[in-house]
Amino acid sequence: MAVIVAVVAGVLAGWLAPGFGKSVGELGTLFVNLIKMMISPVIFCTIVLGIGSVRAAARIGKVGGLAIGYFLLMSTAALAIGLVVGNLLHPGSGLDVAGHAGETAKYVKDAHSAGGTWDFVKDIVPTTLVSGLTSGKVLQTLFIALLVGFAIQAMGTAGEPLLRGVALIQKLVFRVLTMILWLAPIGAFGAIANVVARTGLDAVKQLALLMVAFYLTCVVFVFGVLGALLRAAAGVSIFKLVRFLAREYLLIVATSSSESALPRLIAKMEHLGVERPTVGVVVPTGYSFNLDGTAIYLTMATLFVADAMGQPLSWSEQLSLLVFMIVASKGAAGVTGAGLATLAGGIQSHRPDLLDGVGLIVGIDRFMSEARAVTNFSGNAVATVLIGTWTKTIDPLRVQAVLDRRIPFDETTMVDDHPATPAPSATPEKSLIPA
Repeated sequence: MAVIVAVVAGVLAGWLAPGFGKSVGELGTLFVNLIKMMISPVIFCTIVLGIGSVRAAARIGKVGGLAIGYFLLMSTAALAIGLVVGNLLHPGSGLDVAGHAGETAKYVKDAHSAGGTWDFVKDIVPTTLVSGLTSGKVLQTLFIALLVGFAIQAMGTAGEPLLRGVALIQKLVFRVLTMILWLAPIGAFGAIANVVARTGLDAVKQLALLMVAFYLTCVVFVFGVLGALLRAAAGVSIFKLVRFLAREYLLIVATSSSESALPRLIAKMEHLGVERPTVGVVVPTGYSFNLDGTAIYLTMATLFVADAMGQPLSWSEQLSLLVFMIVASKGAAGVTGAGLATLAGGIQSHRPDLLDGVGLIVGIDRFMSEARAVTNFSGNAVATVLIGTWTKTIDPLRVQAVLDRRIPFDETTMVDDHPATPAPSATPEKSLIPA
């Protein structure tokens, strides 16, 4: 409730007092940085505990391989959906781009600073064992955690004291995270006030069709494509899953960053009944490779720019763009302001004559990033449940009990001591609620 009030207050502050709205923008940045500070320790503890307690190493490889294959298929599907909607609506037709030329140089520079796909892969290996935990890069943390987890696994009983120590550290980490989350209303107020103050309502009105089309496409993808897949493969309702993750969605919308909800997604997926090794591998990997919302945005925005420049793409060019963006979207996680920077870099590599048109959507990119982040987050939550189902590392009884609100999530600790314990159907409802 406090975050909702803060968001409304932020919109009013940015609209009525733009100078003040811009001045409090750093509050949003500070809050997101506090959350990012906790991501590496959360991922490290989760993966080490998960892998260290599993005796069959092949199981982890099966989960990882299945996850990468699924991410590739779904991000390709998202790119294709973006192309279809862009061709149906043509939202960029008739716009004047002359006043926006030259605004894209910064985003092209950001995209090139991240390097190509091979640079992205090489960057997974950190300089030192410790730097992987302090760099703030999710894949480096994942790499180090996998090595440590497999090492403890190989130690057998001698590694059990280490596991108990990591378990205590995990509880401490989540306690600190709970304290930080009390600052969410302040961060939400600063972030929203800054966005409204800087963009105003003119850009939103001018480019409303693109925004509405993008939001509706994301809704159809989440509740139509992902929802149908989730129901068919796991027998789980997408509506109940979205309700279960409602607080995380609010946090993402308030901060415009899906990373702000990453630690909570890990905790909630474990609480839902997905085994810790599966959660530990799928969620961090998905944050780098399963960017469904960003994929939809890349193709829709490219078609929008081409139409606005009066140079619509032919079908052959669109298919070529689709193949190009499949690769480009995988490196988006390595770019600050990933969506717009990756779009600018991709257009420069694929159709440099369209580059000036990217400046058209700079004004509304922050508003579109809300839908990108929420869709990315939804895709990773659904992927965790699906891969858990396919690898038989999920407890279906517990999933239903949690989604039916019979086993509430503990907001004070965010850690389940026995996350995989099934909920007996014969047990009275009251006894399922921890004291």
